[in-house]
Amino acid sequence: MRTSRSSRLKPKRYVIGVDFGTLSARALLVEVDTGREVESAVHEYAHGVIESFLPGDHKQLPPDTALQNPADYIEALAKTIPTVLRRAKVSPEQVIGLATDFTCCTMLPTKADGTPLCFDARWRKNPHAWVKLWKHHSAQSEANFINELGQQRTEAFIQTYGGKYSSEWFFSKLLETVNDAWGVYQAADRFIEAGDWIVWQLCGEEKRNLSAAGFKAMWVYTSKPTDRESASGAGGWTYPSKEFFKALNPKLENVVAEKLSAELYPLGSKAGGLTHAMAKRTGLSPRIAVAVGNIDAHVAVPACQVTTPGKLVMILGTSTCHLLLSDTKHEVEGICGVVQDGVVSGLWGYEAGQAGVGDLFAWYVERAVPGYVTFDAKKAGLSVHELLEQQASRLQPGESGLLALDWWNGNRSVLVDTDLSGLLIGATLATQPHEIYRALIESTAFGTRKIIEAFRCGGIAIEELYACGGLAQKNSLLLQIYADVTGMPIKVAASEQTSALGAAMHAAVAAGAYPDIHAAARRMARVRKKVYQPDRKAKVIYDLLYAQYSRLHDEFGRDPKSPMKVLKGLRNQAFTAKTKPKKS
Repeated sequence: MRTSRSSRLKPKRYVIGVDFGTLSARALLVEVDTGREVESAVHEYAHGVIESFLPGDHKQLPPDTALQNPADYIEALAKTIPTVLRRAKVSPEQVIGLATDFTCCTMLPTKADGTPLCFDARWRKNPHAWVKLWKHHSAQSEANFINELGQQRTEAFIQTYGGKYSSEWFFSKLLETVNDAWGVYQAADRFIEAGDWIVWQLCGEEKRNLSAAGFKAMWVYTSKPTDRESASGAGGWTYPSKEFFKALNPKLENVVAEKLSAELYPLGSKAGGLTHAMAKRTGLSPRIAVAVGNIDAHVAVPACQVTTPGKLVMILGTSTCHLLLSDTKHEVEGICGVVQDGVVSGLWGYEAGQAGVGDLFAWYVERAVPGYVTFDAKKAGLSVHELLEQQASRLQPGESGLLALDWWNGNRSVLVDTDLSGLLIGATLATQPHEIYRALIESTAFGTRKIIEAFRCGGIAIEELYACGGLAQKNSLLLQIYADVTGMPIKVAASEQTSALGAAMHAAVAAGAYPDIHAAARRMARVRKKVYQPDRKAKVIYDLLYAQYSRLHDEFGRDPKSPMKVLKGLRNQAFTAKTKPKKS
């Protein structure tokens, strides 16, 4: 087919999305008018997840610590963006927009100019001066106190977060800093989401997004308008009162005014252009439109072509986020928040999740699988995951006689308790590694079904399931089990990099190429033709197994004196005893 001279001469426009994950960052170059993914590059963080020792220090970090080095984020930008430009042979002037997404809640303390406190030699050896990653779980006692006080005062955020505020979230981690490192709190001028911090570094301006504030930092809707409404002008949207924070800790009375920026910005809005320094490091034009920050799981929703209610998107990775859109606001047990315009403009966005999914399978393969399995996998030219998946796929539901609870990294929804832990029952001397592997997959599917039922009990319709993320691309057995357990078909995003693509789509909106994310999704996002259909016979068996899962879920998860909590308490006591300085 011949093309006109004008269309041949029209220069192509591109946008870049940078997805900051748990272990690495990925930059994706996307053609604006078609959504074609042109080039990508990945940069592994030099320091990864800091769990045992701070860089240059030999003092053992407490259990459930998960920190990161913000220098790794800047290095990722400097490595990945020039790489995609060079490989694609695209000039900087052709790239009209840049957007980022981040794991969340991932937060750090900074000085007034945005310099991370951990860059200061005075604070470098204090873990609270570093980035607290989303899976930093040592603030559970702070979360417990926040929930106790919030329930006593009937604070609006309690119901918005499904009855409980999580230890993973912003003010749990901040309160932990106040309790354990008052000097760090005093020295910090700002506490900020890493997703907003990276935009600050790119643009030179502190501009926070409303999504992270709403889903993680108690910025919630109340029917009683107050004088604490956000500077965005949204009537009824507010942080808790100074009286609440004072009751939480007298030192926190003015935390919002002193440590947070008041103004919040909607998703897809332009934060600014690049500083000259960042333009030089990335190779992009300083005139490019940089979008405000976003949450990694949330940007994946429109990248799955989901911009309407009734469609649950599962972002399957190290953890799983469940995102849902609705025309109305409802109260749902154990959700991670509900925010108007927080995922897609014009709709209420709901979030729930599981704290350990890919991480659970990785733990099993790396720390619990017998050596002969690794040998067999190598001999077959497969990864251990691939071998176990092949073997596990030959089993029928219930054939292993095993059942597991998926709480190896605590429970995010619906119990919202990081003091919970994993459980496997039914093992015998005949139990095989691939049987355990399948039982772990099934446990995460049961956890997702529990979340779906919570949404439906809360009055929110779920008509379709969508999946994306690394596990959705790699593990067909997992998707089939999820379809069988839930009894619902599952569609899969066409892109293998949905978060980076979703970020790029927001960059296109910020640059003015599309009027909103709905229009961008129609042109730039796709799903695969293959749909995972549930097997009716398998569903019958899984209904029986799910009933037993639910029984264990309530007995171990809802009991305040659960054996899991006792065991974790003993572990923490042992750590304290071992690390306590000896008296001279």
